[in-house]
Amino acid sequence: MAAEVALELNASLIVPLPKPIEEYRSDFHSQASLVKFEHLLAQASSILQIWEYNNDPTTNESVVDESTKPYADLGIFLSSHCHVLLAIWNGKFTNEIGGTSQVVYFHHEDHMPGYTEQSLASLQRLADDESDLVYHIVCSRNRSAGEPESSLKPLEWYWYTKDVENSRSKELPIQHKKIFARGAEFNRDITKYSLRIYTEMYSLIVPEEKSKLSDGVESIDRLFGVADWLAIYYKKLSLRTLFITHTAAFFMGLMFLLYSDFSVNNVFMLFFLIFFGAAIATDRFTKKRGWTRKYLDYRTLAEGLRVQFYWASAGISNEGKWRFAHDSFLQTQDPEFGWIRHVMRVAGTNYDASPKSSTSGLDYAIREWVGNGSTGQLGYYKKVASERIKRERLTKLADRISLSISGISVLIFLLFGTSLSDNQTSALFLLMGTTLLLYAIREGYSNATAVKELIKQYEFMLRIFDNAHRRLKETDDNFERKKILIALGQSALEEHADWILMHHERSLDQSEIWRMGN
Repeated sequence: MAAEVALELNASLIVPLPKPIEEYRSDFHSQASLVKFEHLLAQASSILQIWEYNNDPTTNESVVDESTKPYADLGIFLSSHCHVLLAIWNGKFTNEIGGTSQVVYFHHEDHMPGYTEQSLASLQRLADDESDLVYHIVCSRNRSAGEPESSLKPLEWYWYTKDVENSRSKELPIQHKKIFARGAEFNRDITKYSLRIYTEMYSLIVPEEKSKLSDGVESIDRLFGVADWLAIYYKKLSLRTLFITHTAAFFMGLMFLLYSDFSVNNVFMLFFLIFFGAAIATDRFTKKRGWTRKYLDYRTLAEGLRVQFYWASAGISNEGKWRFAHDSFLQTQDPEFGWIRHVMRVAGTNYDASPKSSTSGLDYAIREWVGNGSTGQLGYYKKVASERIKRERLTKLADRISLSISGISVLIFLLFGTSLSDNQTSALFLLMGTTLLLYAIREGYSNATAVKELIKQYEFMLRIFDNAHRRLKETDDNFERKKILIALGQSALEEHADWILMHHERSLDQSEIWRMGN
């Protein structure tokens, strides 16, 4: 039924199979149902053979019946990669491994009792979790005691979450509304700029070496390219806004200096208000369009997808069979960031269904991701850290010159103040005020763009990639190399989570513009 409705809505039908197709066909008890299955299968956009990946130390497979295990795996895979879990269910919890109630429980708690290790769920149970959304349609079961749980009636429906105060609701919870709104916004941006994105975006796949990588990494790479392009686009808009507002703040201050030092003509104060109005209008326009927020979100998404891509290329499945790169990224941060994990769930679906591990893929990840002093992320961070440090030194030199000019102006007043004409005095005051104003505006711009913190971040990223490069050179053991890449990826994800929080807390408001201008 779900597949038929999806196709009516022109949705793509993705079919994860819990076992080889011939074995799966034997589970149908009538020819009519088998014919319907074949008809739907023929319309699928992709078929995922999750049964191929069935060796996992984190599941307690020894106590699970062989006929049940594939459906437990299927339920866990669906839960781990969906945005909403559709449960047509009587609402009763049972101990049947892989049953509907167990899959719903896994969706809420990241744990299937009797099958998966409970320790995997600890982080998600303690944090707000955007992946707990179940759309529950109440039904009876054609078996003994199959009627719905006593408080439920057949054909009722609810949004069912872990909310302790209101677990079942007719209204989509606010947290999830925000997450879906962000995801829809991302989709609209992709549609709006699709022509430019797909002609200009950067790919992590080297065309000549594409054959060395698993087919499943292409969707991760494609979404990385999209997020990366959008992040760069909105970064340019955000920096343009900051330049306009800080330039306007400078001219506000200049108008004030001209008014106080050269004339009492109110035209200077009029221009003061005009520049202030321009800065406020620009700031409000930017915030209404969400340019800065989009830049931060899309850059964070792109960096998360970068780690996900290279882990997949290296054949790394984070913490076991049902633990993926998206599970803990930004998990303890603002719940609205859940939309980023939603996108990563989609990106990794094909690879996660049947991950491949090869020495060539591992070598590719090490060479292209880690790199050396001039390539990969190591080469990138070495270059940008050096450039940022040099730029900051030049800025500090300009600051010292600015403060020196102000100091010299004060000294001139002390030594020659009585012999200066009114025009000379005003000019000197203007020079001193302007240099101090430039210093203040530059400091404000530096604070808004978190220049010092960004240098620290680049230096930190340089250190972790340098350490990974050094340790990788010391070993030929592929297991150890993967462990190093896992540690590197986790450190990078944690740093990107800190980065987005730091920048989200920096917001230029009207009072800040007024303060700089004065």
